[in-house]
Amino acid sequence: MILATIWRYKIFLFQIAIPGNVRLRCISWNKDQGFIACGGEDGLLKVLKLETQTDEAKIKGLAAPSNLSVNQTLEGHSGSVQVVTWNEQYQKLTTSDQNGLIIVWMLYKGAWYEEMINNRNKSVVRSMSWNADGQKICIVYEDGAVIVGSVDGNRIWGKDLKGTHLCHVAWSSDSKVLLFGMANGEIHIYDNQGNFIVQMKLSCLVNLTGAFSIAGIHWYHGTEGYIEPDCPCLAVCYDNGRCQIMRDENDHNPILIDTGMNVVCIQWNHCGSVLAVAGSLKATSQDKDVNIVQFYTPFGEHLRTLKVPGKQVSALSWEGSGLKIALAVDSYIYFANIRPDYKWGYCSNTVVYAYTRPDRPEYCVVFWDTKNNEKYVKYVKSLISITTYGDFCVLATKADESQPQEEHETESIGATYVLVLCNSIGTPLDPKYIDIGPLFVTMTKTHVIAASKEAFYIWQYRVAKKLTAMEINQVARTRKEGRERIYHIDDTPSGSADGHLDYSRAIEGTRDPICAITASDKILLVGRESGTIQRYSLPSVVMVQKYTLNCRVYQLSLNCNSSRVAIIDLSGILTFFELDTRVVDSTGQQVIGEQLKLERKDVWDMKWAKDNPDLFAMMEKTRMYVFRNLDPEEPIQTSGYICNFEDLEIKSVLLDEILKNPEHPNKDYIINFEIRSLRDSRALIEKVGIEESSQFIEDNPHPRLWRLLAEAALQKLDLQTAEQAFVRCKDYQGIKFVKRLGNLQSESMKQAEVAAYFSKFEEAERMYLDMDRRDLAIGLRIKLGDWFRVLQLLKTGSGDSDDALLEQAHNAIGDYFADRQKWLNAVQYYVQGRNQERLAECYYMLEDYQGLENLANSLPENNKLLPDIAYMFVRVGMCEQAVSAFLKCNRPKDAVDTCVHLNQWNKAVELAKNHNMKEIGSLLARYASHLLEKNKILDAIELYRKANYFFEAAKLMFKIADEEAKKRTKPLRVKKLYVLSALLIEQCHEQMQNAQRGKVKGKGSETASALAGLLEDDVLSSTNRFADNAWRGAEAYHFFILAQRQLYKGSVDAALKTALHLRDYEDIIPAVEIYSLLALCACANRAFDICSKAFVKLESLETLRPEQRQQYEDLALEIFTRHCPKYNKKSDLDDVLESGDGKLLVCVATGDPILEYRFWMCSVCKHCMKAKEASNFNFCPLCHSTA
Repeated sequence: MILATIWRYKIFLFQIAIPGNVRLRCISWNKDQGFIACGGEDGLLKVLKLETQTDEAKIKGLAAPSNLSVNQTLEGHSGSVQVVTWNEQYQKLTTSDQNGLIIVWMLYKGAWYEEMINNRNKSVVRSMSWNADGQKICIVYEDGAVIVGSVDGNRIWGKDLKGTHLCHVAWSSDSKVLLFGMANGEIHIYDNQGNFIVQMKLSCLVNLTGAFSIAGIHWYHGTEGYIEPDCPCLAVCYDNGRCQIMRDENDHNPILIDTGMNVVCIQWNHCGSVLAVAGSLKATSQDKDVNIVQFYTPFGEHLRTLKVPGKQVSALSWEGSGLKIALAVDSYIYFANIRPDYKWGYCSNTVVYAYTRPDRPEYCVVFWDTKNNEKYVKYVKSLISITTYGDFCVLATKADESQPQEEHETESIGATYVLVLCNSIGTPLDPKYIDIGPLFVTMTKTHVIAASKEAFYIWQYRVAKKLTAMEINQVARTRKEGRERIYHIDDTPSGSADGHLDYSRAIEGTRDPICAITASDKILLVGRESGTIQRYSLPSVVMVQKYTLNCRVYQLSLNCNSSRVAIIDLSGILTFFELDTRVVDSTGQQVIGEQLKLERKDVWDMKWAKDNPDLFAMMEKTRMYVFRNLDPEEPIQTSGYICNFEDLEIKSVLLDEILKNPEHPNKDYIINFEIRSLRDSRALIEKVGIEESSQFIEDNPHPRLWRLLAEAALQKLDLQTAEQAFVRCKDYQGIKFVKRLGNLQSESMKQAEVAAYFSKFEEAERMYLDMDRRDLAIGLRIKLGDWFRVLQLLKTGSGDSDDALLEQAHNAIGDYFADRQKWLNAVQYYVQGRNQERLAECYYMLEDYQGLENLANSLPENNKLLPDIAYMFVRVGMCEQAVSAFLKCNRPKDAVDTCVHLNQWNKAVELAKNHNMKEIGSLLARYASHLLEKNKILDAIELYRKANYFFEAAKLMFKIADEEAKKRTKPLRVKKLYVLSALLIEQCHEQMQNAQRGKVKGKGSETASALAGLLEDDVLSSTNRFADNAWRGAEAYHFFILAQRQLYKGSVDAALKTALHLRDYEDIIPAVEIYSLLALCACANRAFDICSKAFVKLESLETLRPEQRQQYEDLALEIFTRHCPKYNKKSDLDDVLESGDGKLLVCVATGDPILEYRFWMCSVCKHCMKAKEASNFNFCPLCHSTA
C-alpha cells in the first residue's frame, strides 16, 4: 500500500493566444527566472513572462492578478521549432527546428539574443537535455548522431549510433549516465563518455504487440529533496499510455501505470512529488478526442484528471513552484492553477507544516507560533499526514524499522505505522503503534480516528496538563482496555464490547473501500467509494445510520452541532447533506437525511464556523466565499488555506508563499478576514449610533456582535446598553467592569478606566496624571508589568510610601534583565532594590566572586542567604570563602565537609579540632585514605602525628619500614624508619598513660578521655607484632650495622658477639644475610665451629637458588678442608651467648652482655649501655635521643 500526498488542482482558464493562429509544438517554463519559451510552426519562438501585479499589495499569492511582463518574439528559425530547453544555472535557452538548426540564446539587459548557432544539415534534432549542474548538453539527432557539448559551446565528444533512430535523451542526477530513447521504443543506457552499458528492461511493455513510440523520459534530479527515501524518480512513458516509474536506471521492480490514454508528453513537478501526463482520451459519447492531463504520485497512485479544452494538446511544463502548469494546445497556452494538499494543520495559534529538504531524507515539520512568531522544528521520517484539533496535533508516520518497538506499544508484532500525539510546540506526548495504514486521519477533543481503505482505528487519547516527562512516559506505557479499538468497515458494531485490537480482521479486503472520514464529539462519519456514508455514535462506537450519495467523496466536514456535513467530491464539487431530517423519497419511503440544494464547483477547501452551525467559509478557485444559511456573501480574492473560523473572523494562511521560504515564515502570510455581518455592524455603530445598531444586532444575534456593541457603548459611557450587551454575550468580566464604572463619581475617571479597558494605556495614564492621580497611573503600569514606566513615575513624585514601591520596581526591572540573562544590568537594579538573594545569583552568573565575597561579608551572622552563598563558592572550588560563609552562619560541619570535598584536609582537621567535633576520627581516616590513594604515605603519617593519632601513624611507619627493608635499601635508612615507628608507639603509650591519669584525677575534657579510650582499645585489640615490642626492628638493624662496623674496624671478637645476637631477628632481616655475616665474623675470629654451623644453616635455606647453594657448598669445602671446625671449650658466657636466650642485658654500644650492676639506660627506648661506654656518647646509640 502506498501513502501519497493528494494534490487538488483547479484549472483557471487564463489563456494566451499566439498571433496568426500558429500551432504550438513545444513549451518549457524556466524554473528559476519564470520565463516561458514556446515554439511552433513557421519558425515561431516566443519568450513570455507572467508576473504578479505589485500594486495590489493586499492580495498575495496565486490570487494576485498576473500580467505579461515579457513578450518577446525571437527571430532566427525558419522551420517548425520542435525542441526548447532551458539551462537555468547559466540563463541560457537552447532551441532547434525541423531543419536541424540549433540556436543558443542568452539574456542581456532583459531581452534574449542569439549567442551561438549550430547547423549539422544532415538530420533533425529530436531531443536536447542539459545535465543537473548546467555544464553539459547532450543533443540527439534522428539519424543516430549524438553530440555532447559544454556550456561555453565547445564539443566534448560525438558519436554515431549506426542503424538507430534516436528520439529522446535524459541525464542522470549525477551526470554519470545517459539514457537514449530509440524510435522503436527501446531505451539504451550509456555512460557519460558514450560507451554502451545495457538496454533498459521495460516491464510496462510486457505482452504488448504493435507499434509504439516513447512519449517522454523525465528523470527528476532531486534538487528539492525527495518525498521519501529511495523514492522513484525516473519516469518513462509510451504513446499507448503505458508508463513505468523507476528508482534508478537498473530498477527491476518499477512502478507500472496504464494511463489508458494517448500520451503526448510527461513532466515531473519541481520536487518530484507529482508526475503530469498529458494527452488525449477517446470520449465515449463524442467522436472527437478529449484533451486531458492525468496526475500521479511517484508510487503510481492516480491523483486527479484535468480536462483541457481545444483540439490537440502538444506539450506541458510545470512552473518552478509547482503551483501552475502551462499547456500548449493548438495555438494557445493554457494555465492551470494547482492547489496542493500540503501536509499542514492549525492548533492554538500555531501553523504546523511539513516540507522536504535536499540535504535530509526526513520531512522537516515546522511548528510556527504565529502569535509570538517563534518556530520549533522537528525532523520526521516517512511522514504521511498532519492532523490538528484544539491544542494538539497528530503526526502519522511509518514506523522506523531500525528501532524495535517495545512489547507494550503494540500487540501485533512489528507495527508498521505510528500516530504521534504532539502539543503545539512539537513535543511528543504519546505515540501509538498501529498496523493499518493511516490514509485518513481525523481528530476530536477526545479521540483520534485513523482509517485505511478497509478498517478504522479509534484511540481515546488523554493528555495530562501538568505531568512531568517521566509521568507522561508512564501514561503512554499503560494501555487501558477499551481506550483503543479497531473496526472493519463491513462490520456493524453494536457497542463498547467489540472492537478490541484484532489486526487480523482489519487487514481483510473489502469491495467498497473507505475514501474519507470525519468526526465530532458525538458522531463519526465514514465515506466509502460507492457513495455510502456510514454514521457511528461516539464514544461508544455503534452503527447508527447509512446514507447514500450520488458521488464519490473526497473530503467530509461536520458543522459544530453535527447536524450537517459538507461533502467535496473528487471533481471539486461541494454539496451539503442534512443528517437528521426525515424526508419521503421517490418511492414513498420515509428516509433520514436530505441532500441540500446548494452545489458549488471548483472548491478546494472549506471550514465550518466553530460557533455557528449555519456559517461556513469555502475556497473556490482564487476566491473565498462565506455562506450563512446557504446564502453567499460577496467573495474575497485570496488563495489562502483556511485555518480557523470563529467569532465572525476567518484566519487563513498563504501556505504557497510560506513554502517558498519555509525556514523563515512571515507574519504577513497570515490573513484575517471579518465577515459581512461584523463589518456591517461596525459601520452601523460608527454611522448611525448605538440604539439603531442594537436593533440590527438583535435581528442578527452573535456574541461577537454584542461584544462590539458593548464596547461601543462603553466608549460613549452608555453603561446601561453596555451592561445589557455584556449580558447577551455572557461576558461576566465585562458586567463586573460596568458595575465598577457605575460606582465611580468622576466622569473623567470613568473615561480613564474605559481607555485602560480598551488597552489605550498611554491615554489612560495621561488622564490619571491630569487628575493628579499618580497612584492610579502607577497602579495601571504595575498591572501591566511595565516597571520601567513605574520607576519613571515614582521618580517624578516624592513621599515615604514610595520607598517600598521603588524597591519593588528596582527588583522587578532586575528580574526583567535577569530573565534575559543580562546579569550586569540586573545587578545595578538589585543593588538599588536591596535584593541580596537575586544579587548573589547575578554575581554567581557573572563569575564576579569578589562581589559575592563582599556580599557575604556584608551580611549579618546567621543570615539565611549565607548557606546559599557558601554553596556557590563550593561549586566553583573556593574553599576559604565557602568556609568563612559557613562559619558565619554557624555551620562548622558544612565547613568541614566543604574542606573535605575540596581536598583541603589540613583545614578540615584544624576546623574539626577547633570545634571539638566527634567526627574527627572518621575525617582523619578519610583524609588518610585519600593521601594513601595518591601514595603520599609520609603525608598521612604527618597528618596522624599532628592529630595525636600516634598508633595509626606508627602502623603506617612500620609499613614503610617493612617495605624499605624488602627493597634491600641502605640498612641505616631502614633502621631510622624503625626507630621513628618505635618512637611513635612510645608517644602512643605515653598518651594512654596520661589519659588514664586524667581519669583517676577526674580531670581533662570528655573528648580527651574518649580519645584515649578509643586508642587504648585500638592498641590492645591489635595483634600486630610491633605493638608488643616496638623496638625489635630498630634493634635488628642496629646490631646488623654495628657488627659490620666492628668487623671493618678489625674488632673481630666484638663483631662475632654482636653478629650472634642477629639470630633472634630472622623475622626482620633475611636469614641469608644474618648467617652470611655470622659466617664471615666467625671465620675472621677463627671460630670455625660457629662458622660451620652458619654454613650448615645457609645451605639448608629454602629461599636459595640451586646455583647459590652450590656456591656456598664449594666455599664451605674450601674453608673446612684447610681448617677443621673442631669444638673449642667456651666460657659460660659464650654458652649464654650461643644459647641466644637473651636474658642478659646487651650493651647497644658494643653488643656485649652487661654483667655489671651499674649501667646507663635510655629514658626513651629503655635500652642499656655499659657505664664506661656511656661517657663516650652524647646520645643513645639506638634511638639517638639525647643522653
